[in-house]
Amino acid sequence: MALADDELNALLADLESDRVERKESAGNTDKIAQAICAFANDLPGHREPGVLFVGVKDDGSPAGTPITDQLLQNLASYRDQGNILPPPSMAVRKVELPGGEVAAVEVQPSNSPPVRYKGQIWVRVGPRRGVANSEDERMLNERRRSLDLPFDSRPINGATLDDLDLQLFQEVLIPQLVPPNVLSANGRTVHQRLAALRLTSPDGTPTAAGIITIGKDPLQWVPGAWVQFLRIAGTTLADPVKDEKRLDGPLPTVLRQLDEILGLNISSVVDFTSEATERRVPDYPIAALQQVARNAVMHRSYEHTNSPVRITWYEDRVEVVSPGGPFGAVTVDTFGSGMTDYRNPTLAEVMRGLGYVQRFGAGIPTVFSSLARNGNPEPTFRPTESYVAVALRRR
Repeated sequence: MALADDELNALLADLESDRVERKESAGNTDKIAQAICAFANDLPGHREPGVLFVGVKDDGSPAGTPITDQLLQNLASYRDQGNILPPPSMAVRKVELPGGEVAAVEVQPSNSPPVRYKGQIWVRVGPRRGVANSEDERMLNERRRSLDLPFDSRPINGATLDDLDLQLFQEVLIPQLVPPNVLSANGRTVHQRLAALRLTSPDGTPTAAGIITIGKDPLQWVPGAWVQFLRIAGTTLADPVKDEKRLDGPLPTVLRQLDEILGLNISSVVDFTSEATERRVPDYPIAALQQVARNAVMHRSYEHTNSPVRITWYEDRVEVVSPGGPFGAVTVDTFGSGMTDYRNPTLAEVMRGLGYVQRFGAGIPTVFSSLARNGNPEPTFRPTESYVAVALRRR
């Protein structure tokens, strides 16, 4: 819940603390992001929002910094840039004070700590902000409570470390998800790193994200964690099936298979732009197909369903159906408006680290822009309470 103006004014008038930080400007992006990360971790355990004031001097008075719409948009964008993971819950607004105006960034405590900025855990104790030590990280890990966690962060009852491919974890995930300077600065065990990345619970039980990402047999524990691909020789499901694929296995394998099968099914035609120039134009831009398919894997519901993500490639269109309707702050009515929320924040973090997500919240705009550049019609989105369907039409 957003703080009332009188609460903000009281925080601003007080000294810097573990709930308040002041900046005269938003010029140092790293420090802004570190402050947001630290408030999201809420190491003292206040369970109240921390506030970053921008445009404020050390004594709490307005610095005269213009609080423009662009500044507010820039501050709000820290949520979806993909550098702070899992994405923080935050609100940005302009606050009018007797001596001028300031920007307030209210950051809610995360239900799934530790939160990282560029792979490092930032915390705030009193007026000090810094990188968490091992004891800080242990406290944040232990603070997680299964009932408060999203499904992908919950431990899977009955699963053990023997159900995880630890070689895949060490050879593929660790180099991609943990910055080299963080790796060299600590001597954590494999088990500690699994817990830090939420692939296991603090007691070592694999989470749903751990099973989906590096499980030896993900379908044993999460039956819907696969992708069905159909190539239809026609425009309806009653027409003959030209090709059928079942994409399953650990998440890096599924994502690699997805890219391969999408690329193999694209057709190109020669477009003569002049007498001496020709270029090959695909019937679908690969970027649009990838965004829609990856979003389906990332945002789908894995809980209470055995349904896979379904990709059906007709002669005139490609349809992608993702189990689970819009989540959290996103509703059927607001879907596609730019609002984002994350049903599976740990899987989103893994996909970002593996390079399959460039920036959170940019998927739908990328689909529209790449289709337009390629000459395809606009996509059609059909969100419902139980699934989201997307149709891309052939050029």
